[in-house]
Amino acid sequence: MRFAMRAYGIPSLVYFLLLEAMLAAAILFWPEFQKNAGMLKAMAPISMLKDMVDSLAQGGIEAYVVGQHFFKGCNTLGTAAGVLFAAGAVAGEVQRGTLELWLARPFTRRRLLLTRWLCGALALCLPIFVSTATVPWLLTFVDAEASTYALMLAATHQCVFLLATYSLTFLCSTLFDSPMGIALSVLFFTTLEFSIYLVKVATHWSLFRLADIGVFMDIMSKETLRADMVLPLVGISLACLAASLAAFSRKVP
Repeated sequence: MRFAMRAYGIPSLVYFLLLEAMLAAAILFWPEFQKNAGMLKAMAPISMLKDMVDSLAQGGIEAYVVGQHFFKGCNTLGTAAGVLFAAGAVAGEVQRGTLELWLARPFTRRRLLLTRWLCGALALCLPIFVSTATVPWLLTFVDAEASTYALMLAATHQCVFLLATYSLTFLCSTLFDSPMGIALSVLFFTTLEFSIYLVKVATHWSLFRLADIGVFMDIMSKETLRADMVLPLVGISLACLAASLAAFSRKVP
């Protein structure tokens, strides 16, 4: 457990610092965004981006925060971090030739894999909760406020969404032996999904519809999680973890 946490510690810290820097810059830019929302909308190259600027301007500071922090920051950086944390979880041991040494530890395979999955999940989710917790304080610099409870619910939804991608990548890591190939494949898929979100018709087929501004604003306004989205996403993560345990039980050094 300690070894795994050390392995994820520095990457997770860097990921947090990037999230926090993007969040702070976005919030401090809020007054300028309010003044220039019309011009920014006119400059947007496609209709989906124009609609997004409209949503941020009309929804006020809460819409702006969820758009900048969750939809833009956490969806992009979080997806990349989750893929990178999971891709080498098992495949990295194979590539380095250390899988046999890892399996020689006095623990069951089940415990070894669950510990690795949990450490990566914590490294992925903890920076989201910590950075989100700083939002009310950052908002004081622009004379605004937002519900801490609602923000934490939004952060929970964000983590559930990202854990589905993380768990799928983790499963690939137990099945295949090339961390780079796994990471590039999943990142290509998620980048494609994010790209089609911006296409008027194809957007309905994008996985990022499950974590867009509208979803987060619904959570913020009602102060409750979306069970219709959270439960299937949790189910995907658990199914991938179960499949990972089954695949790892047959893994040969």
